[in-house]
Amino acid sequence: MMRIDAHVHLWRFTAQEYPWISDAMQPLRQDRLAADLRAQMLAYDVHACVAVQAREKEGETDFLLALASENPWIAAVIGWVDLTRNDVAQRIERWLSAAKLRGFRYVLQNNPQTPDLVAGTVFRNAVRQLQRRSLVYELLISADQLKVMVPFCSALDDHWLVLDHLGKPDIRGAPLEQWRREVQPLADLPHVACKLSGLVTEAADARGEFDEERIAQYLDVALELFGPDRILFGTDWPVCTLARSYGETTGLIERWSRQLSPAVQASLWSGTAQRIYGLTQVIREPAAAGV
Repeated sequence: MMRIDAHVHLWRFTAQEYPWISDAMQPLRQDRLAADLRAQMLAYDVHACVAVQAREKEGETDFLLALASENPWIAAVIGWVDLTRNDVAQRIERWLSAAKLRGFRYVLQNNPQTPDLVAGTVFRNAVRQLQRRSLVYELLISADQLKVMVPFCSALDDHWLVLDHLGKPDIRGAPLEQWRREVQPLADLPHVACKLSGLVTEAADARGEFDEERIAQYLDVALELFGPDRILFGTDWPVCTLARSYGETTGLIERWSRQLSPAVQASLWSGTAQRIYGLTQVIREPAAAGV
């Protein structure tokens, strides 16, 4: 079965370029490049990936596209552009010929201006410019921002919107039903998909421990609400290594997915990603022994 990791990051680390990587995140304070990721992917039967921005600068888009051009198994890139500007249409023009560009992400989590941004005409018009060009917009938000995203997502329905990390639910501190109620209106929108990524770091306590059954409950609800055609596998490597290795993160999704039909598994592991990102020619290389 084809596997596409729909959420990975790659970087050459410097503290200045990645201010969000604090001193407490020692596993991340080093280069994480294509060769490092590919070794992990091959070991766990993952054939291709989507590289997602980790820096808030346009050079990040160029960096990821260069890596994708050198590595055929990087099937798509989600870059960064400043969506708070009026000239987004002009700024993205230079990338539109890039074969692997599939969309953009703008970091909204932990941003006190998020409610005003997503309600404003400038930000909405910028995302409309992306959608008119069949580019995906990915939502990086926290669970407390789910409600303010509903009008935004309802209004922007010309192309796919992808919710990263299930909207980052507070797995350790809030009831599952609270997250369910708040994510339901987004799941009701047929153009919003959801990545099953980032959960090991959201669930882990200070010692790095978590309840796998608790995560499985969130995965169950995500499948129920979004349906099999709008959920995607992603590891969030290397951020996931703050709690678990690439293989352990993949293994958690694999164990949960064994209850699903072959058709639903195929959608989860690759089908949804291929459809949303338009991946018609994914390179599939032989994988090493898997989990």
